Amino acid sequence: MSNCKLATTPIDAKGKLSADGPKIDDAKKYRSLAGALQYLTVTCPDLAFAVQQACLHMHDPRAPHQAMLKRILWYIRGTSDMGLCLHASANLDVTAYSDADWTGYPETHRSTSGCSVLLGDALVSLSSKRQPTVSRSSAEAEYRAAVGCYSCLLQKI
Repeated sequence: MSNCKLATTPIDAKGKLSADGPKIDDAKKYRSLAGALQYLTVTCPDLAFAVQQACLHMHDPRAPHQAMLKRILWYIRGTSDMGLCLHASANLDVTAYSDADWTGYPETHRSTSGCSVLLGDALVSLSSKRQPTVSRSSAEAEYRAAVGCYSCLLQKI
């Protein structure tokens, strides 16, 4: 990996990953790498969504999924000197942000919700998950994301 090309994002932002494509030769190696990347998301929350997408296909990994894992590794290689800076702060304001990707999954048309919670300037919680139901509009997907963020915030308090 020392001479690999670098990626500016951990996942391709233009296209959605499908479940099609040729099967890979070593599914055990795919599962091992995807599982190892899950531990890295604790200290690198920017990888959380991409790794979650890779883990969705552990049961039947295909060539596009393996290419996605490689892209995550290229991103890690290019951002190895970056990280979260945690420091003491007198500011104890709680701030929460939410967002949604309307019909982000081509197969099910379900949306993805994201939420981040800050205590002062420090990130204390970050989540990204598939919404349980299909939203009829982007506004409904955003509303569901905001409600999910609020309930997550109440659980943290």
